Amino acid sequence: MRDFFIRSFELIVGVVIVVAALGVLIGGLMTMFAPQGGFLQGIAIWVAGAIYVLFLGGAMYLGLGIYQNTRRTAEALERLAERG
Repeated sequence: MRDFFIRSFELIVGVVIVVAALGVLIGGLMTMFAPQGGFLQGIAIWVAGAIYVLFLGGAMYLGLGIYQNTRRTAEALERLAERG
């Protein structure tokens, strides 16, 4: 059951990252063609948004990676203790 929740969370993280990236892309395009916006403002949204999505995704995947590494280490120690 625990693995189900971890795999589901990995799927949700992937979806959140894709939706955030699409939001940044569409937001930048809308700003570029808005009457009060401008080309440079749209580019600024793309750059800032890309940095934000990278940090957001990196932090989420870092947490998942720590969990996976901890799980593998515990399994390796259990196998080592059985041989021991």
